[in-house]
Amino acid sequence: MIGDMIAKIRKEKGISKTELSRRTKINIGHLTHIEKGERNPSQKALKNICKALDVPYQQLMLTYGKTINEDQETYNVIEHISYNKVLAIDSINGFIDCPAEFPSSSIAIKINDDSMDSSFNKGDYVFVELNSPLNSKDIGLFSLNNEILIRKFYSRKGGKIILKPENKNYDEITLKDSDKFYIIGKVLG
Repeated sequence: MIGDMIAKIRKEKGISKTELSRRTKINIGHLTHIEKGERNPSQKALKNICKALDVPYQQLMLTYGKTINEDQETYNVIEHISYNKVLAIDSINGFIDCPAEFPSSSIAIKINDDSMDSSFNKGDYVFVELNSPLNSKDIGLFSLNNEILIRKFYSRKGGKIILKPENKNYDEITLKDSDKFYIIGKVLG
């Protein structure tokens, strides 16, 4: 997945592999292997790549070692993972213990509504693994048109994405091409 993200960013920024190789002093053949997912960059190489692409290192590091399955390819997960944005937190309540069964969690988020009532109650904390690709029926933390949501994620044929609440008093959301949508992470529990 990290190679896919590097290739996406490089192409969005209009930088050729030759130019990225020149900027990073990484052999173009090695860069090709990285972008194809055949090799992972070392941390030093990733830092150099991020610097050359002018993107934050930590966001890409969160994708390190993660792979994309066929379902995730269908909904083009790479287009929905943010590489240049970080989650803004308006208040900090301190630290809470991270359960051992969620070793990959990055943050804990307090639920502020009852949209996911059968799984989580308002006021509960959920543990989130940032920048994690989702499979259908996973619960995720999302940014949709600058609003943060926790919903169950569904990927349908043709790459159609649906976000479903568990509380029937809330409407499900079918994403439109015009929506500004990012997967922040996977809710672990």
